[in-house]
Amino acid sequence: MVLHPLLAIDDVPDLELYLGRVGEVFTTFRESDSGCVSYGVRLADGKRWFVKEAVTAEGLRSLERGWTFHRAVRHPAIVPQFHRLATKGSWAVVMPWHEGDALYGNGPGGRGSAMARLRALPVPEVLRAVGRILDAHVVVEDSGRVAVDFYDGSLLYDFDAGVMRLIDLDEYRPGPFVLEEERLPGSRRFMAPEEFSRGALIDSRTTVFTLGRTARLLLDGGDEEQEWRGTAAQLAVIARATRAEPARRFGTVGELSAAWRDAS
Repeated sequence: MVLHPLLAIDDVPDLELYLGRVGEVFTTFRESDSGCVSYGVRLADGKRWFVKEAVTAEGLRSLERGWTFHRAVRHPAIVPQFHRLATKGSWAVVMPWHEGDALYGNGPGGRGSAMARLRALPVPEVLRAVGRILDAHVVVEDSGRVAVDFYDGSLLYDFDAGVMRLIDLDEYRPGPFVLEEERLPGSRRFMAPEEFSRGALIDSRTTVFTLGRTARLLLDGGDEEQEWRGTAAQLAVIARATRAEPARRFGTVGELSAAWRDAS
């Protein structure tokens, strides 16, 4: 029996060298503020994998948190972490490779060509993508966790298959919790006001705000948020989800998801 070169090994002294021996490293992502380096690897059987290695102390903390998250949360939209291995004083995780484009990036079309392409799709296709994001976060909430650092870079859309997947959820944490820092990591365009306030409570209502902003940005024609493509009922749901005062939002992601379904 031939052991899997990525899923059946526990310790690799030099990850990049090892990956080049067991397969073809067809892409590398080094330019990241996450403290990690990632590789796309094609093995001899033709199957492709995504391998992410922590190269800083901050990256290692994030990878540890992500590993714990993926042990507790499973959903078809969330790209799973199958295995982890030790690498010269750090860790790396192994995930399946999926086709698609992250919706955040610099390219033709302004904020990112992938986001511009998604916004140009028929509204029913975008609604399916938003619904899948909400469904996944109901499962996240049921596991007792809250979204942290969720933004358009966490969204991987396969334009050929019309499938939305969620990636890089390593900062998701058990909640509720009290913010002990000046702010949480993330993009201001998606973050709730309490994520910038030391001592604030971070709970499901915080996730509700982030998801409301996600729906608002995906269903608009541009970053200026002046080309709403949805309905008035959907916009009313978003308005409640993104109120500045947490107590005035939906109390849970489940409530938001149900209201969104009714409005849609």
